[in-house]
Amino acid sequence: MNSAAIVLSGSHVRLEPLDRRHVEPLIAAGAGAGDLYAWSFVPQGEAQMRRYVADALALAVQGRAVPFATIRQHDDTVVGATRFFNLERWAWPADHPAGTSAYDTCEIGYTWLAPDAIRTAANTEAKFLMLTHAFETWRVRAVAFHTDARNTRSRAAIERLGARFEGLLRAHRLAVDYTPRDSARYSIVAAEWPAVKDRMLGLL
Repeated sequence: MNSAAIVLSGSHVRLEPLDRRHVEPLIAAGAGAGDLYAWSFVPQGEAQMRRYVADALALAVQGRAVPFATIRQHDDTVVGATRFFNLERWAWPADHPAGTSAYDTCEIGYTWLAPDAIRTAANTEAKFLMLTHAFETWRVRAVAFHTDARNTRSRAAIERLGARFEGLLRAHRLAVDYTPRDSARYSIVAAEWPAVKDRMLGLL
């Protein structure tokens, strides 16, 4: 599967494979966004951004992530980044008819936007494009989202999409403030996708 070839286009944003050529525009997009993302990591400056992109590309080469640059369509400006990760394929028997999906589950995250793209259609449409690809092209069984339990804005945004809260994972990941982070876990399963899709189309 050539994940590097995935381009997801909508009316408001285009998600194109993350590349080193995006470093400079991502630096501009991330400038000043740190304060807006108190509980999420937004790379600041050239050194952080180059490492962020290099780490994402390394995971992509390993088949562990599909990272994107988020491009605003009307002016072709890079306004942030997002990715698929924790891509899982279950151990189906070789002849099992259910074992034909590209992936069985995945996670969407590492999402951030430039200050002027927040509270626009960018995030909703980016999530819509990714969920559509996950459920209708990869045919996954579920998509998960995790966010810092303290991040009320992120939790509200995920819930607005129609994802279901599953619970808290204690000391789940390293937080942006370098403490053990409790994560709020949300998910959408395949049976819920048609209703979630209609809901998101309404939001858009």
